[in-house]
Amino acid sequence: MGFNCGIVGLPNVGKSTLFNALTATAAAQAANYPFCTIEPNVGRVGVPDPRLDKLSVIGKSIKVVPTTLEFVDIAGLVRGASKGEGLGNQFLANIREVDAIIHVLRCFEDDDVTHVEGSVDPVRDAETVETELMLADLDSIEKRLPAAQKKARGGDKENAALVTLMEPILAALQAGNPARTAIPPDQIEAAKRLQLMTSKPVLYVCNVEEASAATGNAFSEKVAVRAKAEGAAFVVVSAAIEAEVSTLPEADRAEFLDGLGLHDSGLDRVIRAGYGLLGLITYFTVGPKETRAWTILRGMKAPQAAGVIHGDFERGFIACETVGYEDYVTLKGELGAKEAGKMRIEGKEYVVKDGDVLLFRFNV
Repeated sequence: MGFNCGIVGLPNVGKSTLFNALTATAAAQAANYPFCTIEPNVGRVGVPDPRLDKLSVIGKSIKVVPTTLEFVDIAGLVRGASKGEGLGNQFLANIREVDAIIHVLRCFEDDDVTHVEGSVDPVRDAETVETELMLADLDSIEKRLPAAQKKARGGDKENAALVTLMEPILAALQAGNPARTAIPPDQIEAAKRLQLMTSKPVLYVCNVEEASAATGNAFSEKVAVRAKAEGAAFVVVSAAIEAEVSTLPEADRAEFLDGLGLHDSGLDRVIRAGYGLLGLITYFTVGPKETRAWTILRGMKAPQAAGVIHGDFERGFIACETVGYEDYVTLKGELGAKEAGKMRIEGKEYVVKDGDVLLFRFNV
């Protein structure tokens, strides 16, 4: 089960620098000119989770395997992208394929780094990008809706449901609001098939100068107000600092961050926020060979969670033994949890919880 976040924004806001730091590589070329990222760069990043180390110690595991999240660095968008300006068509095609949007906004002044709009204004930049996405979505809906309406009038139930979904979205887009504002919670999965860019959840990442990494600045405060109004997620980072941190040995990173007044890496916060943005949770398997984290959607039942490990686990699912993370750690593992009555046998209707330690029983 793969999930990915597309890193988007105007040119020269720090997207590729952030991506390089996330993946700890120089795979994405960071340069001071528009469109230095022409093909989307893709990197898989481990999701930070301190629970893994504690579980592996108790399980005496040889190996620890975190769950991962995929990040896609996409070419910078400019005003007019919905009409094909810049690399507009390519940008829009790439962004349709991701599950969530990480919108990087420039929140720093630097005369040596060109801004395509001529001045620093992150809220204006956010509106520029979202407007282009809404215009492209509007064009898509306007082309698809008439055909669906015609089939619905002919008695086609599938298209009738599609019309019911699309008409409020069209009205929202025409009013200058993103598609996500017109999608009922019970229609989110159906709406995904429309591949509308403004239906995707958004995380705003404010790229600030080093001095503001711990506290943010006046620019990022304005973005925070916008994010709160939208119900969007929001993180402040200094991409330049994070790029430097990513090159340091693991043992030196905490001391470096502490010296800057930072309790944790901004990248860790971006990764965790991206994970939350997608409605994901983690369960664990623990044994002498390895302790491993597994990603599933919140609300997923035990058989589907088992299927993330292997399809045979889902097809032949019988039951699962489960114990919560806190109980597993407090009671020093499986044996202690069983003796204390905290290890339970659950069936096909069990909804897996974040932090569950699971052992599946199956027969194929």
